[in-house]
Amino acid sequence: MVSNENVNNQEETKWLRCSNCRDLIYKRIFFENQKVCPLCNFHYRLTAHERIELLFDKGSFVEINAHLSSVDLLGFKTPEETYEETLRRNQEKTGLKEACITGRGKIKGVECIGIVFDFFFMGGSMGTVVGEKVARAFEEALSKELPLVAVTASGGARMQEGIFSLMQMAKTSLLAGRFKRESQKAFVTLMTNPTTGGVLASFASLADFIIAEPGALIGFAGPRVIEKTVKAKLPKGFQTAEFLYERGLIDMVIPRSKLSESISEVISIGVNR
Repeated sequence: MVSNENVNNQEETKWLRCSNCRDLIYKRIFFENQKVCPLCNFHYRLTAHERIELLFDKGSFVEINAHLSSVDLLGFKTPEETYEETLRRNQEKTGLKEACITGRGKIKGVECIGIVFDFFFMGGSMGTVVGEKVARAFEEALSKELPLVAVTASGGARMQEGIFSLMQMAKTSLLAGRFKRESQKAFVTLMTNPTTGGVLASFASLADFIIAEPGALIGFAGPRVIEKTVKAKLPKGFQTAEFLYERGLIDMVIPRSKLSESISEVISIGVNR
């Protein structure tokens, strides 16, 4: 059965079983459809590199601050492994140094600064280095007078860095606020499945335009945590992109096939704040 975790490891098969509708999908059609189930429209997660390939013009994206990587500030460890071992394992698994990539590129010919999270790297969690890369991306967009597009996929703050991780919420929010005060260019967030915790509660929610992929889970805490806290059954579809769109918390829900065109239209115009 195809899932978000193993979808890239089934090259030897011709058919995949969707984890959402459980129907069989012809593998070639699934990948041609940008990892969206052609039967139920379920949007599977993409890696940061796949997202860049999807959104940005071919060959236009140039990474910035690629040398930054996390260190163990607190000597954090579990009975299974140290934080340093966790970082190395995720770096080897994803080929990334950290949970987001930042850079400069073009979307349908419109130049912008991009921030792209990768959920496969420690759940896209925001530690000190991710916060620093996000902050520097805002500074780059401001200095170059370019719009900024942030693609979020995150479980929130990185617990292995404790208070240092939580401080990134304030840091990234301050830079997003400065960008909005001093620039007439657009700041766009594309929320993908999932966008939660400290990333949602900081810079991601401050965008001029908030776009989401269909079915994306968006919220501060997960629905199971909320149900246990309030001791009540949540409404059907609670915290999905469509649920939040109906209540005015996000601006658009756009299928993956139309994202680059839609985002380019948004960032090609100035913002009168």
